[in-house]
Amino acid sequence: MSQVDAPRGRTCSRTLRSVALLTSGVLSLPVLTGCASDEAENTGKAAAQDIAATRRDRIADGGSLRWAIDALPTTLNVFQADADAATTRVAGAVLPSLFVLDKSGSPRRNPDYVESAKVVKREPKQVVLYKLNQQAVWSDGREIGAADFVAQWRALNGKDSAYWTARNAGYERIEKIEKGADDLEVKITFKKPYADWKSLFTPLYPKEVTGTPASFNDGARSTLKSTAGPFQLKSVDRKAGTTTLVRNPRWWGQQAKLDRLVLTEVPREKRAAALVEGTLDLADVDRSTADRIVLAARDKGSKKAHGPGAAVAESEAIEAYTAEESALRRYVVRKSLEPAYTQLALNGETGPLADDRVRRAVARALNRKELAETVLTPLGLPATPPGSHLALAGQRAYKDNSAALGEQNTEEAQALLADAGWTTDGARMKPAPAKAGNEAKASPSVSSKASPSVSSKASPGASPSGSAGTSPKASASTSASTSAKASTKASPAAAPEAAEKEAAHKKKEEDVASNDGMYIVGDDKPAGHGHEAGTHILAPAPAAALQGMAVKRQARSLDGGVPGAYAPRGTAAPARASGRIGKNGKPLTLRFVLPSGPGSEALRAVGDKIVRMLDRIGVHTEITKVADDSYFKDHVASGNYDLALYSWPATAYPATDARPIFAKPVPATDGSLLVEQNYTRVGSDYVDQLFDRAAAELDEDAARDLVRRADARIWAAAGSIPIYQRPELVAARPDVANAGAFGFGTPRYQDIGFKKPKAANGPKK
Repeated sequence: MSQVDAPRGRTCSRTLRSVALLTSGVLSLPVLTGCASDEAENTGKAAAQDIAATRRDRIADGGSLRWAIDALPTTLNVFQADADAATTRVAGAVLPSLFVLDKSGSPRRNPDYVESAKVVKREPKQVVLYKLNQQAVWSDGREIGAADFVAQWRALNGKDSAYWTARNAGYERIEKIEKGADDLEVKITFKKPYADWKSLFTPLYPKEVTGTPASFNDGARSTLKSTAGPFQLKSVDRKAGTTTLVRNPRWWGQQAKLDRLVLTEVPREKRAAALVEGTLDLADVDRSTADRIVLAARDKGSKKAHGPGAAVAESEAIEAYTAEESALRRYVVRKSLEPAYTQLALNGETGPLADDRVRRAVARALNRKELAETVLTPLGLPATPPGSHLALAGQRAYKDNSAALGEQNTEEAQALLADAGWTTDGARMKPAPAKAGNEAKASPSVSSKASPSVSSKASPGASPSGSAGTSPKASASTSASTSAKASTKASPAAAPEAAEKEAAHKKKEEDVASNDGMYIVGDDKPAGHGHEAGTHILAPAPAAALQGMAVKRQARSLDGGVPGAYAPRGTAAPARASGRIGKNGKPLTLRFVLPSGPGSEALRAVGDKIVRMLDRIGVHTEITKVADDSYFKDHVASGNYDLALYSWPATAYPATDARPIFAKPVPATDGSLLVEQNYTRVGSDYVDQLFDRAAAELDEDAARDLVRRADARIWAAAGSIPIYQRPELVAARPDVANAGAFGFGTPRYQDIGFKKPKAANGPKK
């Protein structure tokens, strides 16, 4: 898969967070306990890991495993902006992780470092008490203790700008850290309740790294003098392209099975060649490489060749390719679903998609199941589209909330477009004549967007990605100029009735309550101010739902359309199976930006199907293919798109990690728009409040309920539509044990190794 789509390593969304909008504090527990503790609710099933799980006594002692990485780490400090997947892998093997994720994506206490960790007091302030493993020491012999916690807190709490940090979420909520009853106890007092406290201090750095700005900024970029994991860093050889980890002689836990772990720099496009050469033991691969490995194994003993050689008549080329297939038979493909999902993003800042009805129409034109099957079914992986933006199947917070938007329905999508003024008649109208002088109104572009002015802050180190395998580094906060909003809808020159309708929808940015029976993004204010009472629901109101069913029945017997599913009285019926639609003579055209690099084939295939689905409702799309290295920075982050495909990693801490992704954009002091990581520019105060309340809710059931409510609102706003959970494909030598497609699970590095060879005359298993 291309690197545009794959955020490697931990999600970067744990960034500097915007000011909390909630002032009323935490929800009272009795209110939500009843509905939140329904354990019978189906959270779905996580895809199984594929790691050749093997007992330690069946793994040989010793050996060196060569594990492919995209590039050598530019820093070994995961809290810096240029940290990447290699940084995360090194940190996981050599530094303390107080909590790790199990195969369902839930945090679990790591007994190698922590004997117990729990909230011991909630009032008047939250207090968490850690009891550390008494054997836990740094590689220089010093005990891990409170001093390390204090130094990391001070480096990451955001108070000292001399520390070059990319993320601090959670650390700013801590009031103090002190030693407990003895040196093995660490007591942390929070000034604000924090539900995701388990996310903190993983990894934990020694105080020698975090104690001063100089050591934090530069002391851990190329070396780690003190470590405390099953492995320790031996060298980073930039000439050879390797980072070598060796056993830690001071490790107190179960000894690492491998003598050394060699992280080897091999770009994605060169992985197949490296596997053929036999220079790797373990490597994430794209679909084309995985297919070659599978076909090579299937055709063992035959002269049949696949791929480039199959189309070449010359015997030498066929023989060369057959030799490559023979080399690839030394590997197997391990596969699962990666903890990340690919979404269709709809840019709601300007243009037609600023109208929530148009976004909902686009969303309801999509057959998400068909799109997911396009990518996953050929791989033999489950192709159920994700039902949540904030959790994936198997996670405790998961619930399918897609009904808040509605299922795929062409007629209802057309009705929504008609209600927004986009009809076949509108496409045939002559454009309104331009007005002179101050009366001239700028008409919004429907086929492209002006490049907005952008200001970016330090990247947190992981980002959404746009294809099947590259993770562009996203800005922690992006400012997109609101000057692009200067263009407004031109007054129609057609019938007065049409003009009245246009004027009625022109005041969207006043953020007032709506009364059309559907939740509108930003519709968080109480009704009033001269408007009718608003409703705040996540699905069609009963009358609208009945109307939607009537649409389906009537559409079967009428040549044309019928009054639309959520359209108010008097809305013209859309034509059934119509051609292009438009408004005031301007066709509805959306600019669909896709990456063009190798490995992005899956995204482009999905994009082509989306184009055909939108064609059915009369929406024209113009596909623009751009280079991978500019796809995110110059298009997604800057808002220079209407539609785009990219991915977000899942997280065990959605109240913290997902908030910047869906936060309501707010004006900055310079007049630009601060979007954090919400590159769709669609959000609401109420969703922000739900996130804030979930982050402060110490009752796990109540916090889960708040996260699910936030997700339902996100679905209803139709700013991003989850399409499929990304595949995870790993090439491995058959004897590599406890490594491969990890899914949600955190690798247990000390258990990775090579299986013992079976005795020649041993009993058959």
